[in-house]
Amino acid sequence: MAYKHAIEQSLAIMAKLRDPDSGCPWDLKQDFKSIVPHTLEEAYEVADCIEKGELTELKSELGDLLFQVIFYAQLAKEQGLFDFADVANTLNEKLVRRHPHVFAEQSELSDAELSAQWQAIKAQERAEKSASPQMSLWQDIPDAMPGL
Repeated sequence: MAYKHAIEQSLAIMAKLRDPDSGCPWDLKQDFKSIVPHTLEEAYEVADCIEKGELTELKSELGDLLFQVIFYAQLAKEQGLFDFADVANTLNEKLVRRHPHVFAEQSELSDAELSAQWQAIKAQERAEKSASPQMSLWQDIPDAMPGL
């Protein structure tokens, strides 16, 4: 699989950038909070490419956004929290869990049925996450999300 090698190479490059002895001084100074503005900028650049129809630039912008994920995963690995494989595995589990019509039941659903299924799955996930029975309508919206 070509993508496996490419991801491994990206992870190795990130580890080298963060190497305390020979890494990049700028990268070594970064932490979770300091790279948030860069992550937001990269996400907006992806959206801008799509909005403008500049799909030839999209590959590069998606790479920049992926680098942000790799950066966070490297920081977490250094702190013993998780690594990139954990991120990918968590994503894979979530995708399979949220798409039982594809991975489990193998049934065709209407758009309305898919929407209802999605809402039920999200409600179950929220219930499992939440320690309090009182749920807010806005709890899934990140505090840092810009106003619409």
